[in-house]
Amino acid sequence: MQFEKIHNKGQARLFKNDFLEMLTKANPLVIWGMYIPILSYIIYLSATKYNYSTGTILLVFFAGMFFWTLFEYIAHRFIFHYVPKGKTATKIVYTLHGNHHHYPRDRQRLFMPPVPSLIISSSLFGLMYLAMDSYAFMFFPGFLIGYLMYGTMHYAIHAWNPPFKWMKGLWRNHHLHHYKNEHMGFGVSSTLWDYVFGTMFNLKTEKEDKEKVQELMFEKKHKD
Repeated sequence: MQFEKIHNKGQARLFKNDFLEMLTKANPLVIWGMYIPILSYIIYLSATKYNYSTGTILLVFFAGMFFWTLFEYIAHRFIFHYVPKGKTATKIVYTLHGNHHHYPRDRQRLFMPPVPSLIISSSLFGLMYLAMDSYAFMFFPGFLIGYLMYGTMHYAIHAWNPPFKWMKGLWRNHHLHHYKNEHMGFGVSSTLWDYVFGTMFNLKTEKEDKEKVQELMFEKKHKD
């Protein structure tokens, strides 16, 4: 979705109903606090109930984390940036992701809110269990940790400057995705799949528009 102006203050109104509107917002700490006990218990079951070794648990867990990076890329490119044709589809895409491009400084919508997050993650766990049986008890926690790290990275990219020089490319890739070409630079936690599928910005030739990048940063004082 293309917008004439990126709003650097405020947030989109997604639902007329106040209760539904509340359910579209999330604090990162709440999401981490919600999932860590669940994921820890699932991993505990893989060791106690299914008797998997520590090596197997770690191997499958990290495979799940790696798979998340591919899932993140596919979802961002083909679902969140699906080009809608009708009013209903436009509303769905805007609710899922378009509002973030419209209001990139909205801190409350950088994580999937708890209710839809639990519904989607439960569905994904069910599919993983059908596909890989008890290995899902190790794969799914790795996958979800990948998601939590992605969400935290996404928040950090919009909130702060890169803490390390080697992370600057990741920051710039996402900033360019927002203000220059939303059909490139889909990787947030990793640029690997942008390189693989040819959607990576050429960071050596792209000129950095510091003013536009700054507009996407959280600041206490900002003038539109």
